[in-house]
Amino acid sequence: MRFLFPMLGLAALAGLALHAAPALAQADAAQGQKLFQQRCTICHSLSAAQKKPTGPHLEKLFGRKAAAVEDFNYSAGMKASNIVWDEKSVTDYLAGPAKLVPGTTMPVGVPQAADREDIVAYLKSLPK
Repeated sequence: MRFLFPMLGLAALAGLALHAAPALAQADAAQGQKLFQQRCTICHSLSAAQKKPTGPHLEKLFGRKAAAVEDFNYSAGMKASNIVWDEKSVTDYLAGPAKLVPGTTMPVGVPQAADREDIVAYLKSLPK
């Protein structure tokens, strides 16, 4: 009997771990690609070789410090943000660019959580 309670405790912790899994586990990278093409390519490319005047390229985005693309004119807010792009920071930025980085020049976010998750899943699926 005294071993039952620790086992129940471990089972409860295991259940919490399952519920704490990131939402990207349910994300659809193929849908994210479509959304990216519809909403993001007007300003952003996925290649450092293809420059766009309105937004920095997103090649090798994850692990990169914000405002690190050379020859792109970032806002003072982005330069001061000290963000290193990861799954959470990209998702948070897409949810509300000006909320995460006051003074950013990115004018629109992605209001639907599922759409943000799909876009991030797509970006994460790209070559590192």
